[in-house]
Amino acid sequence: MKFLKIMLAIACFSALPHVYAADADAMATVNGKPIKKSWVDFILRDAEARTGQKANDNMKAAVINELVGSELAYQEAQKAGIDKQPDFIASEELARRKLLVNAFLADFIRKNPVTDAEKKEGYEQYKKELGDKEYNARHILVKTEAEAKAIIADLKKGTDFAKVAKEKSQDPGSKDKGGDLGWFSPAGMVKPFADALVALKKGETTPEPVQSQFGWHVIKLVDTRALQAPPYEKVQDGIERTIQQRKLEKYMLGLKDKAKIEVTGIEKK
Repeated sequence: MKFLKIMLAIACFSALPHVYAADADAMATVNGKPIKKSWVDFILRDAEARTGQKANDNMKAAVINELVGSELAYQEAQKAGIDKQPDFIASEELARRKLLVNAFLADFIRKNPVTDAEKKEGYEQYKKELGDKEYNARHILVKTEAEAKAIIADLKKGTDFAKVAKEKSQDPGSKDKGGDLGWFSPAGMVKPFADALVALKKGETTPEPVQSQFGWHVIKLVDTRALQAPPYEKVQDGIERTIQQRKLEKYMLGLKDKAKIEVTGIEKK
């Protein structure tokens, strides 16, 4: 397993088309074809970055040996004409595009770092969205409004909520627990569910079914308690990733807005 990540890097590298250079740049040759020093150096740098392990002569020898093996397979694949097959050509083109796009995205993130001020602002927004209270609730999820209304009518007659949830709820995550969702922040729920929940008093059940993209809910508020947001140090990395993603999405939307895009491969209905 010592060289596993190095070997993975070689496998990915070998999927790209070979561009041969002069023999002076070769660290080995296979049937007269060079194994380029730049390839070996790239793979070793990548392995160092991934593992934190400093490259040594043994690692270099392992890389060269694997590249020799991949070159033998590469040459045989060319002889067999695999590189001329339509599926291979499409796969190769997509692989190059993905490699270039990933490099561009990494470059964008490097050139547009998230500042400390942005992270602090993001943390304040996170606390605002999280709120100062968390809820313990049960729910019953069914497919139709009529089913939900019938359940509410039964509950008003004194039918046990947990019993009905086990019998009729379509939510696999809470059904066997009598509809128990545990403790959570409304910020983590879809808006119609959250809005209905926070309007309830302890022990109350929604008087009308609540619709979301998942179906129709009957919700019972069991209890509430004060919620303390996690300290900034514990969530700052996640906040940074979220801000990075939003910056990237904004940039990509800007590119899309400025671009002339015509879709011709789908028939209009």
